[in-house]
Amino acid sequence: MNYDLEERTAKLGEDIIKFCRSIKQDTITIPIIRQVIRSGTSVGANYMEANGASSKKDFKHKIHLCKKEIQETKHWLRMIAIAVPDKKEEARKLWKEAQELTLIFGKIISSTSKS
Repeated sequence: MNYDLEERTAKLGEDIIKFCRSIKQDTITIPIIRQVIRSGTSVGANYMEANGASSKKDFKHKIHLCKKEIQETKHWLRMIAIAVPDKKEEARKLWKEAQELTLIFGKIISSTSKS
């Protein structure tokens, strides 16, 4: 298991891009694909910003954004699983990784609240 969050969030973004490229585009899937790519790739970007944060408050804010975006990604992956039933298993794998990241960001937020 890779615990390097910078790498892990970037890999999730890459995996979402590859996954979305495999989906047939139509009037239902196009807006969902746009949303999941937007939220799924922004997690890594926000995490990079958190690592370069100018203060603890700024760091915590950026981690909150990571958690918000990863939760949104889970929502859109769920929608893809319904819109494209033959992609359900792939969507589920990505959703599981997103869920693990949600829990990790939650832990980071609660640990920064105590310090």
